[in-house]
Amino acid sequence: MSGDLLGLVAVILLLILASAFFSSAETALTAASDARMRQLAGKGNRRARLVERLRDDREGLIGSILIGNNAVNVIASALATSVFISVFDDAGVIWATITMTVVLVVFAEVMPKTYALNHSDKYALVIAPAVRLVVVVLSPLSIALRMLANSLIRKGETDETDREEELRGMIELHGAEGDGDSRETQAMLSSVLDLNEISVEQIMTHRAGVKMIDADSDLESLLREVLASPHTRHPVYSGNPDNIIGVLHVKDLLRAIDRQGADTPPGDGLGLLQDIVSEPYFVPETTLLFDQLQAFRTRREHFAVVVDEYGDLQGIVTLEDILEEIVGDIDDEHDVDLAGLTAQPDGSWIVDGAVTIRDLNRALAWQLPDEDASTIAGLILYESRTIPRPGQEFRFHNIRFRILKRDGNKVTSLRLWSTGHG
Repeated sequence: MSGDLLGLVAVILLLILASAFFSSAETALTAASDARMRQLAGKGNRRARLVERLRDDREGLIGSILIGNNAVNVIASALATSVFISVFDDAGVIWATITMTVVLVVFAEVMPKTYALNHSDKYALVIAPAVRLVVVVLSPLSIALRMLANSLIRKGETDETDREEELRGMIELHGAEGDGDSRETQAMLSSVLDLNEISVEQIMTHRAGVKMIDADSDLESLLREVLASPHTRHPVYSGNPDNIIGVLHVKDLLRAIDRQGADTPPGDGLGLLQDIVSEPYFVPETTLLFDQLQAFRTRREHFAVVVDEYGDLQGIVTLEDILEEIVGDIDDEHDVDLAGLTAQPDGSWIVDGAVTIRDLNRALAWQLPDEDASTIAGLILYESRTIPRPGQEFRFHNIRFRILKRDGNKVTSLRLWSTGHG
């Protein structure tokens, strides 16, 4: 083989290496972790900052890489055709096509991209300066081609919903590929995203389950009620339970009694309460949990009274309720198991109609829908479109429901069986 042919072969090999570089650079810079690059950039890593700047203009980055990659592939194929023709005459075109196709696919595409995908973060940091040089050199041609492409193809817009769905998908993949701790992390991260979709109505303690204090109670009754309750804060009403006049903190009550000591008359509960109750904080039932969490932080509150559009009491929501939506149940020494839920020997469950669907799903790892009803009794009414009688049975969402008790038009007790993955 003559010296000229050897020189052409050497150039072709260099062009194949350049093609491998472009292919691997495209894969590494698009697959590298955004979070990892942000963390390294925050610690002062210059190459990580360079990777972030390159990816800020993804169209320019990809355009320059594709221009470079296609250019070296075309030149390498042309030179290879010339070499093969000089050796095999007219048959050289066929041999050049077969050879370059195999070589480019294997050595300039598959192998470099596989390596870059498996070491995307480290490789992206290594090649970032060289890619930056390529982008600067090819930017005029890249910009011109981008303008031409944009004039021919209408550019789509990525809205926040698409970004959120992408993030949810990444979280699900993280949980699916990991162990129990990873799945727990997945559940917490998904719950954080749900804060902008769930209203306080869906997690509040309904008024039927709220322990309220009558402002007209005498001191002995007042103490008996708060000591029998596992909670430290209680709404205080005057006359009508909808007329909430304040919130009583048990610690404030005990301090007030300690200050007054034996001078406090046994029946002087009203006067004592008026001095120590705090002003109630009212929120509409449609408030999203994210907004309510921010409001709690801003106001330094832990407790809010939930009202409907007419101002009527619907229930209460606390900071702990919102945190439990993220991290799961937070039990302390005064908490009790989910009230109104009792396991039966045959594997079924006796459930109070006022138990919320979200609490039931969390306790039993079910997935009953809570978009149209907040309690299990409400779900029965919504799905059956009737007010059922005791003894009636229904099957919804892979769960078998039997009505046990009804008080007027209110379903008060049910028995549930799981018939699948509900």
